[in-house]
Amino acid sequence: MKEIKSKKQTHFIKKFLIKICRIFGYELIDQSTLEFPVSNKNYQDLISVPGDKSISLGLGETSITREVKALDIIVKTCTSVQLVSQNKKRIFEKDKSEYTFRTINSLIKSAKILEKNFKKLKVKFVIIDVNSSSEDISAILSKIKKENFESKYYSIKSDNKDNMSTTMISIKESFNYAKNCTDLIYFVEDDYIHKTEALVEMLFAYEKFSTIFNDELFILSCDYPYLYKKMNSTRLLVGENTHWRKVNESLLTFMTSKKMIEKYFDELIDMATNKSDPFEKNLHAIYDKEKCFSPIPSLSIHCTNINSVFGISPNVDVKKLWDQNKD
Repeated sequence: MKEIKSKKQTHFIKKFLIKICRIFGYELIDQSTLEFPVSNKNYQDLISVPGDKSISLGLGETSITREVKALDIIVKTCTSVQLVSQNKKRIFEKDKSEYTFRTINSLIKSAKILEKNFKKLKVKFVIIDVNSSSEDISAILSKIKKENFESKYYSIKSDNKDNMSTTMISIKESFNYAKNCTDLIYFVEDDYIHKTEALVEMLFAYEKFSTIFNDELFILSCDYPYLYKKMNSTRLLVGENTHWRKVNESLLTFMTSKKMIEKYFDELIDMATNKSDPFEKNLHAIYDKEKCFSPIPSLSIHCTNINSVFGISPNVDVKKLWDQNKD
């Protein structure tokens, strides 16, 4: 009889504590079941609240002060050029348009998951294209429209036979457009196939790390293999379901804020206007001053040649990700 009474009393106290925690915005965890009674979730669910708090088991809660309100996904497309600076074939050896379409497919899937979790977020696709066929452009815009995402399309016609020069025009246009955005911008080249969770992980990381450092920063989707060629010291941070390491280099697929674009606009435009070696030299100089993080493992794959150090990320099922994003 005493045991029954004790259980009832314990149950009453637990319910009372849950109500109090809900009022004051605290979270509890039942370590016997790994359940979060305040939010009615378990350890496999998404516990963090976008724009409000980041919760990691073992690390506790981080109150978010840097809420992301909008995301412009700027995709630079060209379905007619295989590789800009080399003649080697890409992994899987398909027509260039196939990589572009699968990039778009993967971004749309990831953006749909993003909208489900960041319910207040405004997502827009921006296509900046160079010399793709009208049929390919129509297919790309149709994919975006079908999923009810807002989109804008800019066409750049170029007779220049130098692929790099044409690409630089597209890059410059993307930076010019970014000045009109309102918050975060994700610059994407059209040969990066993303995991479905990529954008969610990137935005959770941006909110958390920007809050921790009280500053804007850069976030990558790709864990580039060439960054493991040197034994560099680094810093590791814990995101939602991904570890992130500080890096000082990347290619031209990256996420940052409008504030960063405005701060380094001259350097970015110079990079897109005057050739350097490496091409991203100005961007790397910015990373020396600011914080840039890449995911471990990678949240996207760069579909270049299989032997390229700028291509396939370690510890990622490349074939599975490729197959998942077929039309």
